[in-house]
Amino acid sequence: MPKTKARVVVIVDEEICKGCGLCVAACPRDAMQFAEHFNTRGFHPACLADPDRCTGCTQCALMCPDACITIRKLG
Repeated sequence: MPKTKARVVVIVDEEICKGCGLCVAACPRDAMQFAEHFNTRGFHPACLADPDRCTGCTQCALMCPDACITIRKLG
C-alpha cells in the first residue's frame, strides 16, 4: 500500500506575522518562505510557498512565537 502524504491547509495570519523567520528555518521540507509583499506593519510575512512539499508536521506553527500559524488537516 503506497504511503500518502497528509493533506493540510496552512493558514498564516499575515497581519500578526513579524517576519522573524523561525517558521521558515523550522520547516524540514523547505515549504515555508517569506511572501514578496508587505503586511500593514511593514514586514514580509511567512507563507506556505510549496503546498506539495508540506506534510503537516506542524513544526512551523510550534516555532511561531506569535502563534499566527494554524495547521488544519483535511480528510
